[in-house]
Amino acid sequence: MIYHRNGLWMVGLAVCLVTLSFRPAVALARDAKAAEWAGDPYLLKTDPVSGEVLGDKPVVMQHEGRELRFASEQNAETFKKDPAKYLAKVDAELIKQQLPVYPLDVCPVTGEKLGGMGEAVNVITKNRLVRLCCPGCRGELAKNGAAIIAKLDAAVVEKQMKDYPLQTCAVLGGKLGEMGEPVNVVVGNRLVRLCCGGCVAKVRKDPLTYLAKIDAARPR
Repeated sequence: MIYHRNGLWMVGLAVCLVTLSFRPAVALARDAKAAEWAGDPYLLKTDPVSGEVLGDKPVVMQHEGRELRFASEQNAETFKKDPAKYLAKVDAELIKQQLPVYPLDVCPVTGEKLGGMGEAVNVITKNRLVRLCCPGCRGELAKNGAAIIAKLDAAVVEKQMKDYPLQTCAVLGGKLGEMGEPVNVVVGNRLVRLCCGGCVAKVRKDPLTYLAKIDAARPR
């Protein structure tokens, strides 16, 4: 309320201005939280501890913001005792898996040509391969991971859309576009096109099944 007597209108106006000034800050905080990147699902067929092939109902665990899957509760408990022992092997397998489809030849942090400053640095962040021009970019990746992954996602979509082999939803099988604009999802630096947002959870639950369906559709 703005008062007009005894100079009190200034107080009322000040209160209004303070209230308005806080609204954008709250909105930005909410938007920033929404923009946090949840990471990719676990993309290997095998248990990180035992190496055995995962079954239909793996034990799913979160470790420092990344998803891991195990063949048994016992293996999950073994992992917890010495995570570093097993993560090195997981990361090496993920790098090998994703390197052939990696879409960028420049560092997503600096824009420098990969290899221009020595051998590129391969980093697995929440199960996703990100290639950096130098070790110094690791800090920026840790600080602004969501923005860097968004840039990487856009490059994946642009590059892989050209020869994407399916005209149907990878999950439901319906023709893309029949339910509105198709949804593009990136998993492990791979493009998966879906009929709607409702299919995203199914891809995250069983990513390898849908990636295999895409691969099977490619001309041989």
